[in-house]
Amino acid sequence: MRQHAALTPSPSPASGRGEELRCVRGFTLIELVVTLALVSLMALVAVPLYEVTAVRMKEAELRTALRQIRTALDAYKDAADAGKIQKDPSDSGYPPSLKVLVEGVDAAQTAQTAGLTSSTTSMTSPNGNASSGPTRLMFLRQVPRDPFTPDPSVPPDEQWDTRSYGSPPSDPQPGKDVYDVMSKSTTVGSNGVAYKDW
Repeated sequence: MRQHAALTPSPSPASGRGEELRCVRGFTLIELVVTLALVSLMALVAVPLYEVTAVRMKEAELRTALRQIRTALDAYKDAADAGKIQKDPSDSGYPPSLKVLVEGVDAAQTAQTAGLTSSTTSMTSPNGNASSGPTRLMFLRQVPRDPFTPDPSVPPDEQWDTRSYGSPPSDPQPGKDVYDVMSKSTTVGSNGVAYKDW
């Protein structure tokens, strides 16, 4: 018995053109609209997330800057109370300005400071004799910038509001010394407290 081979019909020229047309066609209007909607949705989620991240980074910078300045103010006060810095009896012991923390002050050369042997107030000369401490005391390498200052061209020591020692916390005012610093920004932070009150 002879078997007949199955014959497959050859594609007609018309169907071949249809397949070629299907391969080169572009996006439909619905596909473009859906794609644009998805991209817009992603942008709506990404932009606020970026803004929140940027604000959080600035808040971290503000916390660090306030900590550095306040630590330097306390170090200056400790040095003044220990007699390492010359001061009048009527002075609070806090620096007269933020610039002083960077520029430094002359160390008071008294018998008390010359007799101290701590590493911060005395140095040992190469021949082994104890010498008096540094002649100039520095408290900051530079005044940190307020990240929320609208005009970055303002010098860093002028970007902060200052509170004098005799000024009440409810109404902080500048004076002849710097007891505390705060941001000039009245914007409320992510913790619900205005930056000026941090």
